[in-house]
Amino acid sequence: MAGIGRLTEKLKQRDFKLNALLEITKAINENLSVDELLAEYERVLREELSIEKLMLYTEEGHWKCLLAYGISEGIAPQIQEESFFKQKSISLVSGKETESFDIIIPIYQDEKPIAYLLLGDVGENELRMSPVIKHMRFIETLTNVLVVAIQNRNLVQEKMRQELVKKELELAAEMQAILLPHTLPKTGDFEVSAVYKAHQQVGGDYYDFVQLNNDEVMFCMADVSGKGVSAAFLMSNFQAYLRSIFLYRKGELKEIVTELNDRVMHSAMGEKYITLFLGTYNKSTRKLQYINCGHNPPILADDNGYTQLLKLGSIGLGMFEEIPKIAVGELTLPPASLLVCYTDGLVETENDVAQEFGTEQLEKIILSNIHAPVGTINTKIVDALNLFKGSMPFTDDLAILSCRFI
Repeated sequence: MAGIGRLTEKLKQRDFKLNALLEITKAINENLSVDELLAEYERVLREELSIEKLMLYTEEGHWKCLLAYGISEGIAPQIQEESFFKQKSISLVSGKETESFDIIIPIYQDEKPIAYLLLGDVGENELRMSPVIKHMRFIETLTNVLVVAIQNRNLVQEKMRQELVKKELELAAEMQAILLPHTLPKTGDFEVSAVYKAHQQVGGDYYDFVQLNNDEVMFCMADVSGKGVSAAFLMSNFQAYLRSIFLYRKGELKEIVTELNDRVMHSAMGEKYITLFLGTYNKSTRKLQYINCGHNPPILADDNGYTQLLKLGSIGLGMFEEIPKIAVGELTLPPASLLVCYTDGLVETENDVAQEFGTEQLEKIILSNIHAPVGTINTKIVDALNLFKGSMPFTDDLAILSCRFI
């Protein structure tokens, strides 16, 4: 009779374990939340197997406690090093409380630990085996099913997040393509050419060249701090506002820069800023007016080989609520003057010994090609940059806008 009783008990335990696995699997297939899965897992171990104390750690860049019960409040620290779990026993302390765990079960996937289960081995009495030892294999199997399911769910959610980011980037790239001028003026008064290379799918650089009326043009080069979607959206807002001022409202450059600063502060809330070189040119008077708002100074070269950097202006837009000082540069340009605007992605590109391309080298290329078409000059600049950096990657966006005032 005793043998029949033990057999009956074993059959009951087998059925219970099968049912427990089926219930967890069913809960997974029904797409229950992680909290609901953990609640079912805890119920089985606490109520059915009498496991009194437990902590389950999973790897998420660090080792995070996913579930804990039967322990003092506050004893569930993040663990940075996996070696922590290699001890024969583990003690965790919070204040005056100490919790000890005698059994550490690693959970593997593809031969790599993805979780560690800490169990307090509280025996029933001296004559009977502790529930932890008694159900060790089943606990390991059940935990493995649970952790793998949660990790797979996280992978699915991460994939969905990446798809969303991808779509946002595609939208931002399309938006950015709209921002940049599709054609540049081809008249007897100007010769204009531009180059743009985004470091990532979308960038934070922007240039423009707009015919305002029969005599005047506006041109600019801008760079927003940071990269990615947020930078692209800030720049799109900025571009639309800048164009609307010049095309529909006009005003002095100082007033325009002040208004642009207000706009950037309102849009970016102090988290980003924009450097900007903004200029206007009147072909009848040959007057160039400009304000350089913290941007890399464009290089102005004349037909005699004289160059100067256009530095006058102010701090970047969005750095402070009010710009403390704004200076306006004004020049009369001789015929065939060449202006090359660029972003820091050009002059700050480094070679394999950490040397920057630099403004001086850029000036030399401009002067040695001063009579070449502006498109050819831009090509020469990019070719020289690629030769300079060698196998080193680009680390920033790159934009060049060159204009010869005939």
